[in-house]
Amino acid sequence: MMPRALENTVYGLISTPVLHTALKHGVFASLVEDGPATVGSLAERLGTDQDTLERMLLVLTSLGIVRRAAGGEFSLASDAAPFLDRRSSRYLGGFIEHLTLETQGRLGRLDAYLTQGKPATEASPFDDVYRDAESLRAFMRAMWDLSFGMSQELAALAGMAGTKHLVDVGGATGPFAVAALLTEPALRATVFDMPAVGPLVGEDAEARPVADRLDFVGGDFFAGELPHGDCLAFGYILSDWDDDTCVMLLEKAYRACQAPGRVLVMDRLFDDDRSGPLATAAMNLVMHIEMAGRHRTAAEFIALLERAGFGDCEVRKGSGEKHLVIGHKK
Repeated sequence: MMPRALENTVYGLISTPVLHTALKHGVFASLVEDGPATVGSLAERLGTDQDTLERMLLVLTSLGIVRRAAGGEFSLASDAAPFLDRRSSRYLGGFIEHLTLETQGRLGRLDAYLTQGKPATEASPFDDVYRDAESLRAFMRAMWDLSFGMSQELAALAGMAGTKHLVDVGGATGPFAVAALLTEPALRATVFDMPAVGPLVGEDAEARPVADRLDFVGGDFFAGELPHGDCLAFGYILSDWDDDTCVMLLEKAYRACQAPGRVLVMDRLFDDDRSGPLATAAMNLVMHIEMAGRHRTAAEFIALLERAGFGDCEVRKGSGEKHLVIGHKK
């Protein structure tokens, strides 16, 4: 019999699309909101084919995502529920959709990359993201789902008391900015991103209580300078780019940072020996396929911050996949 880790890897091609399809058709929403159900009653609730649904549920049960009671009733596993319940701030539906519909289609490039290297002239992935309003909204939804839950912890870790003006660079629809505003009533925040993102900022329910303190500035962080503030944040941005580009962006942040101020780098971190964790290693490969960057160790991020002029750097580890590296401007 295959080792469990190898078995999960081999059949991952099947399990992730099953997870996405179950989310799309409301399987988990029904199990959470309407309670456990047999496959027959669940199929009736959802208006789906019972045979297909049962086969999907058996895959999800074998993965430990769904539980089946002795009487045949299926329920969502308690440890998976926060990530699959659309009402939860930790919901990953948008991210799972992106992996299934976008990333999976790009994985075929690996063979050519491995034998020939990644072409320097390959089109930017943002060409796909911004190709139409629907694609942009889907991507921003994925970024919110992936970021908001973790942002609440990272904002608390950062300690926003005393900060006057946060600038969230490449902040998408504002998951970190909103989380920070919710922790500190005296704070104002500006999301800086491409102009097309502007109409989507603030539409999430969590943003409504802080809408009067949340602003948006449209622009291109490669083409011009950044808005000024006493705290500039890069949430899952620097891993999109190579080292020299990161230093250029951090130098702009240094110029825009009002002293005494700081920059927050929020990202996945490799272990010091780069042996893991799995999510960081997997997304490091995705950065190669979809973007032009990579994931780094804490020491590598600190080296980039110091090249840009920041000092007194520190690392604050979150409980999840993303962590905080801070650089100060005196």
